[in-house]
This record gives sequence, C-alpha cells and structure tokens, in this order.
Amino acid sequence: MSQSAAVMPEQESRVVEALDKLYEFEREPVSDDKLQPGRHFAGLFSGEHVAGTEFVIGAMFVKWGASPMDIFVGLLLGNLLAVLSWTFVCAPIAVRTRLTLYWYLRQIAGPATTTIYNILNAVLFCILAGCMITVSASAVRIPFGIPEQTGIIPTDIRFVFVVVAVGAVVVTLAILGFKRLSQFSEVCSPWMFLMFMAGAIAMLPTLAGTTSGGGIHSLHDFWVIASQKVWTGVNPEGIKAIGFWHVAAFAWICNLAMHAGLSDMAVLRYAPRWYYGFYSGFGMFLGHYLAWICAGIMGAAAAIIVQKSLLNLDAGAVAWQALGLSGIICVILAGWTTSNPTLYRAGLALQAVTPWWPRWLVTLFVGALTTLIACSPFVFNYLLNFVGIYGLLLMPVGAIVVVEHWIFPKIGFTQYWVTKKKLMVSWPALASWGIGMAVAFYLNWSGTLHLFFLFVPIWLLTAILYIAFSSVAGAREKLPELPQQKPRSGAPAPPKQTKPYSGLFWMTGIAAAASLAICILWPIWIFLAGADGYVERFASFKIHIIWPTLLYFIAGTVWYIRYEKESA
Repeated sequence: MSQSAAVMPEQESRVVEALDKLYEFEREPVSDDKLQPGRHFAGLFSGEHVAGTEFVIGAMFVKWGASPMDIFVGLLLGNLLAVLSWTFVCAPIAVRTRLTLYWYLRQIAGPATTTIYNILNAVLFCILAGCMITVSASAVRIPFGIPEQTGIIPTDIRFVFVVVAVGAVVVTLAILGFKRLSQFSEVCSPWMFLMFMAGAIAMLPTLAGTTSGGGIHSLHDFWVIASQKVWTGVNPEGIKAIGFWHVAAFAWICNLAMHAGLSDMAVLRYAPRWYYGFYSGFGMFLGHYLAWICAGIMGAAAAIIVQKSLLNLDAGAVAWQALGLSGIICVILAGWTTSNPTLYRAGLALQAVTPWWPRWLVTLFVGALTTLIACSPFVFNYLLNFVGIYGLLLMPVGAIVVVEHWIFPKIGFTQYWVTKKKLMVSWPALASWGIGMAVAFYLNWSGTLHLFFLFVPIWLLTAILYIAFSSVAGAREKLPELPQQKPRSGAPAPPKQTKPYSGLFWMTGIAAAASLAICILWPIWIFLAGADGYVERFASFKIHIIWPTLLYFIAGTVWYIRYEKESA
C-alpha cells in the first residue's frame, strides 16, 4: 500500500471524529453548562424569519388583494398570537424537559408513533428548507444571466448547479449545530432587516410616479398610494380573495408547526428560562411584520419598473430591482438563515429514529434530499398553501404533547403511561391525530372552513379526543414512576475575568455600525430629497449600496469574532 493511500483513511477518520464531536443532545436533556444567552435566540429567530421567502409572502398578499388595514393591523394581531404561542406553549415545555420534541414524544406516544411522526416531520421540513434554497438560487441566477425559473422543472441546467452550490452551504451550517447557526444569524440579521427597509423606502417614490418621483409627503399620502398601488383590496381578477382575519390567521399559523406544534423545542431547550420565548418577537415583528410589508412595497414597485405582472417576478428579480447586487446578497443570506435551522430540525427529527447514525450524517442525508427538492422551482410558488398544510399535519401532535404534559397531572391521569406500560404504539395518539387531520381536510375540501382558520378547532378536537381515548386505553391506571433522565454533567465554566476590549474590537464595531447607518440613511435621503433627480439618485443607490454592505460583513464578522474571544 502506498503512503498516500495510508494517509487518506487516517485523514478521513479524523474528519469523521471531528464531526462526531458536534454533539447536540439528540436523545437526552441539554446540560446546564450548554444553555445559551439571549442574543443567540434573538439572532436565530431574526435570521430565520427575516427570510428570502418574505419576498414571496409579502408579494403574495399584494396578489391576493389584501387592503392596507388588513396588512398593518391583521399582521400585528397574528404575529402577536404567534409570539404568545411560542412563549406560553412551546418554551415552558422545552425548558422543563430540555428535550427535543422528537425524543420527548417517544415517552408520550411510544417508539412506533414517534417514528411515523419524525419521518413525516423530516420530509415536510425538507420541502420547506428546499423552498428557501430555491429562493436563494433565484437570486444567484441573476448575475449569471440565468432566466427566471417558475415551472415544475428547471429549464436551464445552470440553475441546478446554483441550487447544489447553495444547498452545500446550507447543509454545512446545519451540521455545525445550534451555536454556529445562531452566530451566523446574529451577523446577518441586522443587515438583512435594514435591507428590507432600505429597498421599500427607496422605491416608495416609484409608486407615486416612475418619472416624477416624490409625491408622498404625509402618512395620508402614503396610505393613498398603498391603497391604490400596493394593497388595492382586490386581486388581478378584481376579487377580494382575502380579508383581515385571513391575514391575521395566516400570520399566526405561518409557523404553526414550530410553536403550537412544538418543533421549536429543538431550539428553546437551550433557553435558560421559559420567557426566552419572547425572543421570537424579533422574528415575528422584524421579519413577518415589517419584512412582509416592505416586500409588498418592493414587489409592487418592481412590477411597475419592469412593466410585468407581479405574478411573473420571483424573489431574486424583486430584490435586484430594489437593491441591485446587495439585493441578491440579501435574498441569498435570507434563504440560508431560514433553511439552516429548518434543516437542523429535520436532521434532529430523523436522527431520533436512526440511532445508529450520528446527527451529522443524518443531516447530510436530509440535506441532499432537500437540495434535490430545491431543484424544482415550482415549490415556492405554492409556499403559502404548503405552510398551512404542513402546520395542520404536525400541529395535532403538539396538542397531544400539551395535554399529556400539562393537563394529565391536573385531571389525575398518569403521565407517560405508554412508556410505563412498555407499549410500542399509542393508539389514542394515532387515532386522535388521524381523526383531527381527516376532519381538517374535510372542512377545507368542502369549503366549510378556510385552511387558515382550522388551527383552533382542530387543536381542541385533537386534545379532547386524546383525553377520551387515553382514558379508555389505560391512562387512569396508577403506574410506577420512570427513572428520571438526567443530563450528562458538563465541565463547570471557568470564572470570567473582566478585561478591556481591544482597539480592533472598537474599530471594527464602529465601522460595522457606521456601515449599517449608511444602509438605512441613504434610502431615507433619496426619499426625502424630492422628485428632482430621483431616478438618478435611486440608480446610483442600487449600484453603490454594495460598498457599505461589504464593509459591514468584513467589519461585523471581525467584530463578532473578537467579541466572542474577548468576552469568553
């Protein structure tokens, strides 16, 4: 055997060993020494929910004929309900158990039921992450001159290569685990949020008139323009397809599987306290509120500029018209910061039923599946309906877990009776889940109740059925307690020593803050400067906003690295 041949297996072995050390507490509680500070949750929620798909969803409200009142007030209510669901439903269970849903469900519903759920969960999350990768690829295609891809299959092989490249980055970050995901999001989130605002502010005069600019001097002017040019209250066929309650309900159920469905136990199990669920507000109000509003404005203005229907513009095309090359970067990063945690959850879900595979290998497998799905551009065209359907498929399991965790002890039922009886499958869980889904799809198919309004009645139905079926199946029996699963003890953290930050820390921090200020103050100046020269100012902005963008990512990354090192 040659020396090079002997070295290769040794190098591969070291790579595998390094990957195996990326332990994420897949089957046991998170230890106290691994709990994460609030800034990680703020960054992760912001990065995940200020996403490339916000361009799609924001534009979809415009296409569906929402009115300004529907958007500004309906989204406010719906996103508030989502934050409360994370805080008072998901976070308390995650913090008390320190487990992923995918492993905690095993105690409640047995291995067979959990296997069915986890496989379904992983597949649905792969499709969702695939949508995000497709959105990112829709931006990468523009500099290479690849035409828009909106059909069932790609029409240009170069688009497939772009998807594979984007998917490789997403999979790598998902393999690195929670902390790396949150760190990546912390650097990207402030800039992405400002880019949504910058694009909308700079394009507002376009809505008032592409040649004259200006025309918006008060909130009343803005409201008139928004009503006439953006959220007109009717769809392209002249029909009002959605209203206030549709918008509010969608904002609530958009991440139904994560909060009421409890999938974000995977994230919040690292939270020191239950009220860390309020950090979801960074994602809901910066992402699903302001970003959707800004995306709607950019989409309507971009359609005017290119003289196309908004139906024929993808996220990349809208961002390019609003922000130039920086818009392309924004869509790419926004897609990454959303698909990364989604793929991370999918890996955890499938890993729970493949204990002989390490998490990194499972995540690599689901990443390959996700990238394959992302090659089909049509997936994000049906994103809103898919979001509602996948939430309904997974949400009933969240109801079952909530009932077993909170209600059973209060009504005298035995918690974890399935595990205590050593049952492989919980027929009460499967039956209540299946009946809940069947009723949901019947109500939607028959037109009795819109997809967006099914959450509350189906959650209540599933909860009632599970209590009734469990009462018959043996949950009333008094059974011995299970041995408590204790987290593996971690090494105590060394005491922190207060020391002054270095000059490099302060210089890069100031440079990063200054570049962010330029990114938002520049479009504000363009908007306020009036009609004269607007077109030229806006064109210059689109070309040159890339320079403060690059400065931010260089300075911001260096600052963050110094902060992590000097604060340790």
